[in-house]
Amino acid sequence: MNVTFLLNGETVQFDAAPTRTLLDWLREDQGLCGTKEGCNEGDCGACTVVVSDENGARSLNACILFLPQLHGKAVRTVEGISGPDGTLHPVQQAMVDHHGSQCGFCTPGFIAAMAAGHLAGRTDHDDVLAGNLCRCTGYAPIIRAAKAAEAAPVPGWMHDDAPDVAAQPYAPETLNDLATWYAANPDATLIAGATDVGLWVTKQLRDLPDVAFLNRCAELRQITVADDTITFGAAVTMTDVLDVMDEYHPSYAEMIRRYGSEQVRNAATIGGNIANGSPIGDNPPALIALGARLHLRHGDAARDIPVADFFIAYGKQDRAPGELVTGVTIPKKAPALRCYKISKRFDQDISAVCGCFNISVENGTVTEARIAFGGMAGTPHRAHGVEAALTGQPWVKGTIDQAATQFATDYTPMSDMRASADYRLRSAQNLLHRYFAEMSGQQTSVLEVSA
Repeated sequence: MNVTFLLNGETVQFDAAPTRTLLDWLREDQGLCGTKEGCNEGDCGACTVVVSDENGARSLNACILFLPQLHGKAVRTVEGISGPDGTLHPVQQAMVDHHGSQCGFCTPGFIAAMAAGHLAGRTDHDDVLAGNLCRCTGYAPIIRAAKAAEAAPVPGWMHDDAPDVAAQPYAPETLNDLATWYAANPDATLIAGATDVGLWVTKQLRDLPDVAFLNRCAELRQITVADDTITFGAAVTMTDVLDVMDEYHPSYAEMIRRYGSEQVRNAATIGGNIANGSPIGDNPPALIALGARLHLRHGDAARDIPVADFFIAYGKQDRAPGELVTGVTIPKKAPALRCYKISKRFDQDISAVCGCFNISVENGTVTEARIAFGGMAGTPHRAHGVEAALTGQPWVKGTIDQAATQFATDYTPMSDMRASADYRLRSAQNLLHRYFAEMSGQQTSVLEVSA
């Protein structure tokens, strides 16, 4: 595949294997070894680079970023964050001034993430750097450095121009073209953010001979806010989903803030998170609790189904060969929606349990209940027994106590490295009590409780 992009301000053009990672190419072919290989799965941030396009600059993990995804974009590694004459970028100087580095292995990734945040005018440094791990200096001097650089102007060399691009990898620009091609190539792999597919290559060493990249299909990147609904195209990134949810569904947004890291959210897509069918994906429980509808396309034929019906069994979804997810529609309003993510680490960790509740109460009586969990079974699905035990009953603690027992009939969770079956079941029961307390006006967030 012929690929063209800017690397540290200079145009590069070459033939690339479709699933060769940017990290390997930088270190092995370009001798740019400042970008480090740590986890090689998008968790540690040591490989962070700055990628710019018409939508602005983002920090991304080079270890799970395939070269064709960069066609027509601009990339800066740590070697290109300082000026052509060696002048330090403000975040680099601040790291020196505030002693933000010791062993230095993670520092290039921190610098790249900080430079991307600085370029975008970000001041939420805890979120910007949540995807970068440091185990020697600690985060205090790094955060102090990020704050110290806030007011410094963005250096001129950080404003990349788009390269002059010609031939490109197979990246259809219309949904019609994509649907026609995929129907004819049902065994192919569709790549959007590659936060999941990337690990097939880096960890499982899988060969993916037929691939299509979705980043140029504008129809899949659209967000439509209507009178009563919001529709996200399948290739909308979780960063953009977060921005919308902040306004309309703040509890869902707070869960998304803990979804991966800044680098992962900048790449991961809402459609990919649904289509991969993971039983521990964080979006499906929220979408199911919202009553969301999924849009699918096979050739010229389109259909809509409830997200709840998409997940049939572990590893099996209601999606025919050659059929792709094109988007998802949610209600614009759901004031009773609450989402709770339980994981060992607060930031950037896979959920042991993810529970979402959307319960309507009128005149003290439960009129409707939609409750969905991930991490409790082979698929994300609703707690029908709990919902039935709540519906038509008074909204009081006794009802909650009785309904919570039904979780044992709705789910048979497994024990694994993240949690035991008993822990998962008890957590689900406790989250129903937490929801009742929160909706009754009690303080429940550990982030807001003070002595």
